[in-house]
Amino acid sequence: MKAELEKLVELQKTDTKIRNLKKAIDTADERRAAIEQEFETHASSIREIQQRRDTAQAERGKLETYLELQKSYQAKNDRNLKHAQNHKEYETAMRDLDVVQKQIATLETQIVEKMTVIEAIEAELAERAEEINSLESNRADALSKFDAEVGKNKKEFASETAKRKEVFVTLPDRLAAVYNRLAQRGRDGIAVAEVIGGACSACFMSLRPQRQADVRRGDEIITCENCTRILYTAAKPAQSEATAS
Repeated sequence: MKAELEKLVELQKTDTKIRNLKKAIDTADERRAAIEQEFETHASSIREIQQRRDTAQAERGKLETYLELQKSYQAKNDRNLKHAQNHKEYETAMRDLDVVQKQIATLETQIVEKMTVIEAIEAELAERAEEINSLESNRADALSKFDAEVGKNKKEFASETAKRKEVFVTLPDRLAAVYNRLAQRGRDGIAVAEVIGGACSACFMSLRPQRQADVRRGDEIITCENCTRILYTAAKPAQSEATAS
């Protein structure tokens, strides 16, 4: 019976591993998308900063173009002022020149303000330069590692599934049927539970001292009185000579 119990324990460990691997494989697309979304969030925040810079630079360009236009009007008004033939022409030129000079002063102030904004944005981009430069390579690296992990999980899943078949066919039909019934009953797929601290590790119900002793002997199949799972006690690791002495 000990040999059969050992097979059941091995089968349970294999099944648990298979379940975990299957879950990892089934959720691979979702988890990969989450990695891509994380990098896209970083990239989007960087693009938003770059867009603000580009917009500010475009606005500065428009202001500078308009400033040059106003300066041409200023030059024209200066000429009109110098060549005024009468008092009326002089006043008109002076009035027009005053309007243009005020417009120029306003534009120059706006350009300085826009330059300050651009400098602040450039400083922000400089602080994130390393992130910007390595973003795509880090993304590719993260996805490559993830894909390698998924590939490894698939190979291990196939290996563990084959291993399970080898163990399962060696079980007596009665035990195989009991194991399958217990494994399929719960969502956790646990049919064989270790006794830890005097309690079933699946349902946490404490075992009577005599039942604990029966489980430790391993001479027969003992089930939990609460959840009916097959119980076992893990073998203690062999003591080293130094510890034993």
